[in-house]
Amino acid sequence: DELRRRHPSVEIESCSSGGARIDLEVLRRTERVWTSDCNDALERQTIQWGASMLLPPSVMGAHVGPTRSHTTGRVHSLAFRGLTALFGHLGVEWDVLSLGDAEAAQLAELVALHQRFRPLLHGGDVVRFDPVLNGQSAVSHAYGVYSVDRREALVAHVQLATGMSLLPPVLRLPGLDPDRRYRVTQVELPGARLQWDGAGLELSGRQLAVHGVQLPRHHPESGMLLHLVAGD
Repeated sequence: DELRRRHPSVEIESCSSGGARIDLEVLRRTERVWTSDCNDALERQTIQWGASMLLPPSVMGAHVGPTRSHTTGRVHSLAFRGLTALFGHLGVEWDVLSLGDAEAAQLAELVALHQRFRPLLHGGDVVRFDPVLNGQSAVSHAYGVYSVDRREALVAHVQLATGMSLLPPVLRLPGLDPDRRYRVTQVELPGARLQWDGAGLELSGRQLAVHGVQLPRHHPESGMLLHLVAGD
């Protein structure tokens, strides 16, 4: 409290035991919290899914780490690491002096992508579309942010592990304006190779809620990002 009184313009990020101390009392005194010391994007998907039950993206510290995680040894693409960090307070925890020209350019694209969507990500309503698991481990996560006026949405579908079904999933998006028509486009993630045949769809909010959109098959530990904009 004394630090806040003396330095009201300083932004404070709480980091106690790598995310072990996150509660509403801490948030009264800080601008954001460090969600976990584990920066592995696969682990972070589940960690951030749980943390988002209490925390909005704007206060949830989420950084793009190096290709090989220092906590687990896993190797992930920049697209997967970036998609994971996008739905938080994005930062970079990676030795940028070690990057080649291509990686540096892709990282710059990712930062620009976050800046483009930050008003929506940090000002909208968080939504989740995961099925009831009945005690089973999730093989995918689907979540997003809707603008308050429901004219825009940003939705991620992330494949955590190989699923039981050979058929790609259908993603239903309840909660949009049922009478508006939305244009659905795939947001290209830096370095990603996933192509989706449904790009450019125009569907009503009612169709999106009832029928949804057919997704492509993902490899494990990869994902895609969809942008929805309502027509006039």
